[in-house]
Amino acid sequence: MSHENRCPLAPRAAFWHSDPMRYAALFFAALSALPAAAQDLMTAEEFDAYTRGKTLFYGRDGSAYGAEIYHENRRVEWSFLDGECREGEWYQDGELICFVYEDNPDPQCWSFSRGNGGLIARFENDPRTTELYEARDADEEMICLGPKVGV
Repeated sequence: MSHENRCPLAPRAAFWHSDPMRYAALFFAALSALPAAAQDLMTAEEFDAYTRGKTLFYGRDGSAYGAEIYHENRRVEWSFLDGECREGEWYQDGELICFVYEDNPDPQCWSFSRGNGGLIARFENDPRTTELYEARDADEEMICLGPKVGV
């Protein structure tokens, strides 16, 4: 019996080097394993049809984050659920949905996709910071306390 100096991984290495199509097959298998939400961003028309006339409550890491009322003509009201509300509007910028609010003219741009439980929103100004999930479409009102008088 001859003892060759073979690497114990040689059969596995031969598997990978024998057919470049295997790399492609693994790549596409991994790609298809990504959630559909990560692949299919909503267009402005889809976003408008989904949100218009609704009050959506958003969560982050299992906690309440905020709520937004979506009015006609791409007008919105946002609250961090602290009783203070900010009016604004949204528009499409490429694949992103951007919001500008009365207290902050800098665009806040998000990518929106649909997940199993509703919308998934990723803050694209800094994607590491915020990913929100639609907690519910509530028939309840978002409470806006109004201006602070005498302060």
